[in-house]
Amino acid sequence: MSMKEFYDQMDVGSINDMSEEELSDLAELFKIFGDSTRIRILYDLLQGEKNVTEITEDLEMNQSAISRQLKILRTSKLIGVRREGTAKYYSLADDHVKTIIAMGKEHIEE
Repeated sequence: MSMKEFYDQMDVGSINDMSEEELSDLAELFKIFGDSTRIRILYDLLQGEKNVTEITEDLEMNQSAISRQLKILRTSKLIGVRREGTAKYYSLADDHVKTIIAMGKEHIEE
């Protein structure tokens, strides 16, 4: 789907339909996408569920840096976590996250 087709299907209403709280929440969401490490983690999770060791290896970064960003992404409800014994497996929270990443990538490639 092209960005034009995507926008044509959206029903965002007018700015007057959004409360200050909703505008603030939307701004906070976009701030999360303002860090390249978090984008790299999200992009890595497009491939599927991974544990912190796998993400660390894929991104060639240290575990504490990845763990800090995973906590922010979890708190922002952009990723989910599944526990299996002592291991934690991370995945994208839903298809909305995939769409945001895909639309952002398409936008910068225009």
